[in-house]
This record gives sequence, C-alpha cells and structure tokens, in this order.
Amino acid sequence: MPNRLNLAVAAAGACLIVGCATESKPNLSRGRVPNVRTTAYTHSEGSGCHNAVGCRLSGGKVMSAASDWSRYPLGTRFRINSTNEEYIIDDYGWALVGTDTIDLYKPSRLEMKRWGVRRVDIDVLQWGSEEQSLKVLAPRCKHRRVQQMVTALQKKKGKTTVAQTSPPRSSL
Repeated sequence: MPNRLNLAVAAAGACLIVGCATESKPNLSRGRVPNVRTTAYTHSEGSGCHNAVGCRLSGGKVMSAASDWSRYPLGTRFRINSTNEEYIIDDYGWALVGTDTIDLYKPSRLEMKRWGVRRVDIDVLQWGSEEQSLKVLAPRCKHRRVQQMVTALQKKKGKTTVAQTSPPRSSL
C-alpha cells in the first residue's frame, strides 16, 4: 500500500510540474513551425488512458499530444493553425523517437482514423522544459528509445553521458 501511495504522490507531482513548466526552448522562439507531420492515437490502441507522467490523456480544451521530447519537450503547448485546436506535449511514443512527428490524442477511434496523417503548420504558444523531460525520462533509460531521447537532450545541454541522470544498468 505505501508503494501505491508513493506512486500516486509522484504522479500528482509530475502532473503539477507539467502544468507549470515555463522554461523556454533556447534556440527556438514562439511562433509558427511549418509543415509538421502529425498522426493520431487514442486510448484504446493499447497505450491506455494515461500519459507519460501518469495523468489522464486530455481530450478537452487543451488536448494531449506525444512527441520525441528531445524535439518538442514535455509541456510544449501549440495550436494547429488550420483547426485552431490547442495541444500540450505530455506523452511520448516509441515510433516518434528520432522524428519530427507529433502524435495527437483523439478521444475516439473514429476521430483518430479521420485525422490519419497530415502535415500542418503549428503555432508554438510555449516551449516545454528540457529539464523536466530529463527528470521524467531518466529513470526509464533501460529502454533504448528513451535512452535515445535522453542522450539527445543531454547533448543539447552539453552533457556527455546518460549515466549522469540514470540509475546504473544491470549486467544481465
């Protein structure tokens, strides 16, 4: 029972951090990013109803989206120019690592299929936090794709090794 409580407290803290992330992306200003490849996903695809920080995926006013966090960090808020829908990056996906694709959460399979794959212009409203991205990803470095994101984020920060933010790997 104490482990569940600790997990619940950690998830609530992560949700709060995502909601308050205000760090700007150093090399990119707010503004239009043209021709971004987007795909769609929904909770019934096997990823469940929760995002990477343990909160429920949002299909409300500001919807959830997933990306490679080394390209679009955790907490990045953007609006799709053509639809005026607003999203926040609060999830990541294995297939997104190393790509400039953003996966948009849709509340139903029908909406997901209707979206398909589209290239859109996005207006970045606020860049997310690379530090918060690293904090969430570091304990998950046993997964190769997560390790790729962490390595890319560390290179941006001038760090050289994954070991600085991740627990030791097992020799098995």
